[in-house]
Amino acid sequence: MKPHETPPSGSVAGQWNPNTATLSHDRVSCSVSIDWFVSPELFMILVLATSLIAGLVGSLTGLGGGIILTPILVLGFGVDLRYAVGASLIAVVATSSGAAAAYVREGWTNVRLAMVLEVATVFGAIAGALLAARVPVGVIALIFGVMMLWTAWSSRTQRVQTPADVRADGSVIEPDTLATRLRLHGIEPKAGGAGTPYLVHHLPAGFAIMFGAGVLSALIGIGSGIVKVLAMDKLMKLPFKVSTTTSNFMIGVTAAASAGVYLHRGQVEPGLAAPVAIGALAGAFVGAKILPKAKVKTLRIVFAIIVAAAGLQMIYKGASMVGWLGGAAAGGTTP
Repeated sequence: MKPHETPPSGSVAGQWNPNTATLSHDRVSCSVSIDWFVSPELFMILVLATSLIAGLVGSLTGLGGGIILTPILVLGFGVDLRYAVGASLIAVVATSSGAAAAYVREGWTNVRLAMVLEVATVFGAIAGALLAARVPVGVIALIFGVMMLWTAWSSRTQRVQTPADVRADGSVIEPDTLATRLRLHGIEPKAGGAGTPYLVHHLPAGFAIMFGAGVLSALIGIGSGIVKVLAMDKLMKLPFKVSTTTSNFMIGVTAAASAGVYLHRGQVEPGLAAPVAIGALAGAFVGAKILPKAKVKTLRIVFAIIVAAAGLQMIYKGASMVGWLGGAAAGGTTP
C-alpha cells in the first residue's frame, strides 16, 4: 500500500500504521496527509520533539500544552482532528502529572484552592454538555475569541506586587472571609529565604468563573486552562507563578476525565499517543526546573502570545459555526 492510499474496508478499527501514514477507525480512513515523505522513525521523532516543546510551554504557563499541540498535529502533520485531540489530552495529563509533583513539593501549587475550584469546573462541564444543543455556540465562540484577544493584550503588563494585605495605594485589604475559613491563603516560595504570603480574594466570584470555564470547555471545545489562569491572576490576585502551577495541577484532572471519553470512542491511538506522552512528560520535567528561576514578565509575554493565538482560532471557529466562512467547524476539546 502506498503512503496516501486508502486502506481496505476491512481494516481493523482504530489501527495506526506508521508505514503507510494512515489512521483507520470504524472502517473509515483518517489519513495523515504529509506532503513530504518521512520515515516512520522520523515521524515519531518529530512528534516527540513537538510534544516536548508543548509540554515545556504548557507547564510554564499552566495551559497544559494541548492548545499548542492540537493545531500542529492537525495542520503540520495532517492528523485527523479527533485523534489529535485525543493525543493532546494524553499530553495534558502527562504535562500535569510531570510538573505537578515538583510544583506541589516545592510549595508553588495551592492544592486546597485547586480542589475547591475544580468542583466548579466539573459541574460547569456537565452543564455545558446539557446546554450544547440549546445555545448558539458559534456566537459564544466569537464573543469569547474577542475577549481572549483583549485579555492577551492586558496580560502583557505585570501587576504591582505588594504585601498580601496591602493595596498598591497603601490601604488595607480585608481578607476573603470564605477563603479564610477554608484556609486557602498561601505563601509564594522564594529562593534562599522565607516565602511571600498572599491572600486569595473574591473566592465566590472565582468559583463562578471556574463554573463558566467548564461550560465554555463543553460548548466551544476550548480547554479551561486559559480561563483558570486569568481568573486566579486577575480576579483572585494570586501571584502569576502560583496561578500557572495551580492551573497545571487542575487541568490534569479535567483532561483525565475527557481522555477517558476519547479512549472509549477509540480515538486515542497508542502509536500517536505514546510519543506525545513521552515528549510532553519530558517537557514538563524541564519546565518544572525552569519555572522557579524564570522571570514573571517573560512568562506573561509567552502566555499572552498563546492566548492571542487561541483567540484568533476561536474567532475563526465561531465564524465557521455561524456560516460566515461557508462551513461548520469540527468540534473537539483542546485543553
